[in-house]
Amino acid sequence: MLVIDKPPAMTSHDVIARVRRVLGTRQAGHAGTLDPMATGVLVALLGEATKLAPYLTAADKEYEATVLLGKETDTLDAEGRVIRECPVPSAWHTTLEEALADERARMLQDPPIFSAIHSSGERAHERARRGESPTLAPRPVRVSSLIAFATSEREVQLRLVVSKGYYVRALARDLSVRLGTVGHLVALRRLRAGSFTLADATTLAALDATTPRLPLAVAAARALPTATLTEGGVAHARAGRRVPLADLSTHAPGDHAWLTEDGSLVAVGSIQDDSGRVVRGFQ
Repeated sequence: MLVIDKPPAMTSHDVIARVRRVLGTRQAGHAGTLDPMATGVLVALLGEATKLAPYLTAADKEYEATVLLGKETDTLDAEGRVIRECPVPSAWHTTLEEALADERARMLQDPPIFSAIHSSGERAHERARRGESPTLAPRPVRVSSLIAFATSEREVQLRLVVSKGYYVRALARDLSVRLGTVGHLVALRRLRAGSFTLADATTLAALDATTPRLPLAVAAARALPTATLTEGGVAHARAGRRVPLADLSTHAPGDHAWLTEDGSLVAVGSIQDDSGRVVRGFQ
């Protein structure tokens, strides 16, 4: 596994395609899309690590974002076409904290129509580019943290920690409306995805065949709680059989990364009732 500091003006798919070419592998994916305009942490999954995608994509993300007030675009970011302009209230700074508090309390969010969500059998952004206005159901989200750390005449810079499924472009839209105007996202940088930060990242320009990769067991242990198996437990798990609790170092319910005593990854397993079962096995 690798953590890439994604450059601007590239899709997440473009980044993974570059990773495949440079490292000479076909089995590669990522754990959480970044829009082309965005930069920052993109977790690249290689080989068996692609099996960890459901656990890594479920993790909270941390961002820095800049919202420009007074102009709305069709995509809700700087890559879109300006579709509306509104005056910016002179006193918007005085209502900012109240608007942020409303957003922190959010439990449902209306996704942007320019998104990869499926609508009537195709991606919503494909319909939107044809001039249609797909109706997308609100999605459950959570805002763990949201602060404004700088403001100017028409811009607000934000730092936020949010759940899977949260659109920062939608934040730009909704926050601007609460401030009495319209707006769009002009900068976005992902600082963290789960436990993976920019400190773990390599630039795409520096990537080559010698770039160190994060071992599979280490990546799993940073994505999930861990449990150690006895030799008998390893044998049961390798064969896809249920693992007795006596062969597991923890009896806590839920998914865990199951490791051998020397730290190799055997499986992602789930403890239920009086035994554990293999959810995803690893070679």
